[in-house]
Amino acid sequence: MSPGPGSRIRRTLLAGLVAAAVVLPVSAAASPRIPAPAPALLSESATPQSRYAAALAGMAEAARAAEGAGHGGRALRLRAMARPGAQFLAFDGRGQGRAVEVFGDLGTADRVAVLVPGSDTNLDTYERFREGALALQRRLQAGHPHTAVVAWLGYDTPGTVSTTVLTADRADRAAVELGPFLGRLRAATPAGARISLLCHSYGSVVCARTRTGPGVSDMALYGSPGTGAASAADLPTAARVWAGRGAGDWIGGVPHVRLGGVGFGTDPVDPAFGARPFAAGAAGHSDYLKPGTESLDSLARIVLGPEVPHA
Repeated sequence: MSPGPGSRIRRTLLAGLVAAAVVLPVSAAASPRIPAPAPALLSESATPQSRYAAALAGMAEAARAAEGAGHGGRALRLRAMARPGAQFLAFDGRGQGRAVEVFGDLGTADRVAVLVPGSDTNLDTYERFREGALALQRRLQAGHPHTAVVAWLGYDTPGTVSTTVLTADRADRAAVELGPFLGRLRAATPAGARISLLCHSYGSVVCARTRTGPGVSDMALYGSPGTGAASAADLPTAARVWAGRGAGDWIGGVPHVRLGGVGFGTDPVDPAFGARPFAAGAAGHSDYLKPGTESLDSLARIVLGPEVPHA
């Protein structure tokens, strides 16, 4: 019996994602289950400074545990993350690991960008994520001094070459974490501060499921496989929704279908989706936040808003 159309679509979708991931070196090996202590419990009223101190202490403990278990590479990466002056609002060294790092001063920032990463972002690939956040912060400060960037690795990202990347299961769980975090972030920033969500690849699926509340002014989706929604108006946010894709991004070749919970449907850069377009130049899938790129300039403009003259 020949396979039905649903089966063919599923196979096409999976083949497209897997082929692209194999051809381009964007995938990392799955993180081993490395022992680490549970993070310290802090009260909701804990200051950012106390959270920074607790996270750095947790990193030191996790590095010692990893080294003791024979995972010297993880220990080295954790010690590199805990560089002098690092500001982590949260850290959990267990499994793939989670970390939320701040660049800039939340207490004075009136423009805050929250980066939500896509697949294969974990403690072992964290430096790549950090480089993008740092590049964005430098670009923002070239146009406005009171800015901050939050690198939110607050969920277990799927592997690029996996079936989990084809469904919204992990995004649904991540959205439950991201929504309350945005509320706490708003309380830690000056009244009237603009918060923008910048959502890359599978991170755009996470953002599209997050109830952002009134504190988020803009949501930018880039390198997106789709969101699972038919239009921007269907997303649980009052924020302005933007979408962009670089000419060199392989994800543009992924079929934008959704069937039986597999796939993410309408392409966010399709005018039918209703997002505001932004220019992404020649960016490849991992290039959107590289210094000097048109995509980085565009994302910085979204964060700064029309009130701030563009440098």
